[in-house]
Amino acid sequence: MYLIVVGAGNIGTPLIQIATEGGNEVVVIERDERKATEAAEAFDCLVINDDATVKETLSDAGADRADAVISTTDQDATNIMVGLLAQELDVPYVVSVVHNPEHMSLFEQIGVHTMENPQRLIAEYLYRSVVRPSIVDYMEIGETAEVFEITVEPGADIADQTLESAATSGLLPEDVLIVAISRKNGGLTTPRGDTTIRAGDLLTVYAAEGATASVTDVFGHHEV
Repeated sequence: MYLIVVGAGNIGTPLIQIATEGGNEVVVIERDERKATEAAEAFDCLVINDDATVKETLSDAGADRADAVISTTDQDATNIMVGLLAQELDVPYVVSVVHNPEHMSLFEQIGVHTMENPQRLIAEYLYRSVVRPSIVDYMEIGETAEVFEITVEPGADIADQTLESAATSGLLPEDVLIVAISRKNGGLTTPRGDTTIRAGDLLTVYAAEGATASVTDVFGHHEV
């Protein structure tokens, strides 16, 4: 893919590394001369030390053949302007970091795909790892629903039960679904009603009300 990355800061730099290591053709636009120089020395890509909110800069970066423009600066106003210009230049896919959640709808209105401030997401993840340490990984869906990974502890209420029996007994509420099971020696399994849950299983779980204590208790994690 041909990617234009705007910004070589804390967010843009690891993105540039991933994109270049993935074999993509990457052009970076960075207004700060020091950051531009560092990016040029560190990565196998073209770096333009200029202002991406100027249409000609995006044109010089090859917007006419770019598959995507990704704006990663720490200023929402800059990211919005880059998004508008990229749309005007008919870039097929435009995505941007959004720092202020209140601006999210504005980006969506102009057709820019958004990613909430990664620093906040990391902070929330770290906080979650302290408050709910049993959760291996999670993703929020909508206002309250979550998909998360959790390991079944020995002696857990659900251990050695089939999904059908767990549902029938009320152990698993209707709004909690086990969508995948990962076992050390068995790989990834899509569970059925007669699938037996075992201690040590890593489960991928969907919960409409999130990973509440009443849900994680079922898997043997009795956290304060």
